[in-house]
Amino acid sequence: MKIRTVGVVGSGLMGSGIAQISAQAGLPTVMLDVSRELVDKGVGRIEGFLRGGVEKGKLTEATKIQTLSLLKGSTDLKDLSDCDLVVEAITENLQAKRELFAKLDKSCAPSAIFASNTSSLSITEMMTATSRPARFLGLHFFNPVPLMKLVEVIRTIVTEEEAEVAVLDFVRKAGKTPIRTSDRTGFIVNRLLVPYILDAIRALEEGVGTIEEIDAGMKLGCGHPMGPFTLLDFVGLDTTYFIAGIMFDEFKEPRFAAPPLLKRMVLAGMLGKKTGKGFYDYSKESPVPLNHLTD
Repeated sequence: MKIRTVGVVGSGLMGSGIAQISAQAGLPTVMLDVSRELVDKGVGRIEGFLRGGVEKGKLTEATKIQTLSLLKGSTDLKDLSDCDLVVEAITENLQAKRELFAKLDKSCAPSAIFASNTSSLSITEMMTATSRPARFLGLHFFNPVPLMKLVEVIRTIVTEEEAEVAVLDFVRKAGKTPIRTSDRTGFIVNRLLVPYILDAIRALEEGVGTIEEIDAGMKLGCGHPMGPFTLLDFVGLDTTYFIAGIMFDEFKEPRFAAPPLLKRMVLAGMLGKKTGKGFYDYSKESPVPLNHLTD
């Protein structure tokens, strides 16, 4: 089993990033979405990223041209019929993903491998919407995909070894480092990262330190590239709240429960950088910590 052609469903930040690295690896790649407007926006995002790479001297003009020549945007599921691997990168909604995979199952070749880019949802539950459980797994890329080196490869209890090996080869060919894990909520990274982030919020609630002191402590004391509150604002408080909810439902452990402050901020629309306010206010030239949140 060898992956020669790739399909990506979803042309947002994650989907376009996955399509880009696939095409950059020399593989003909189809990027599909529900409208031509969304597809064109995704292709434009890829073109902009490649253009920036050329301007910075990280890519050659020939590489940019070659990558774009291998990329096809589409709104027709039939264009995925010859793909050896189809990666789903749509919204983090289990039912929507199951419905998509049921459609893909009818449109794609029986030999095609299916993968979901989910960061937290059950691969096994998605798998049951298809007739190919042995060729179904998770491929969790990290944002921004072209720059982040890690990919979690998630197998279920019925994923066949041949399919996993083929996907591991694809990930390495795309210039990424795969780590293998099983289909347990949170996988490896979020299983360890989410409790750490939630504990940082609890520490703030309990008055252990201010936002900037906790961030500085983890950056300078533990060598993290950014503190937990800066990271939260970057990822999105709503995203973390959503993942925490899924993990708490699965394990029923207090360490996965969202702190009250996180819930209040999400309800108030303070989601981080994307809304201009989270644990920091981004309306000024430099982010300002909002230490009054626990008053």
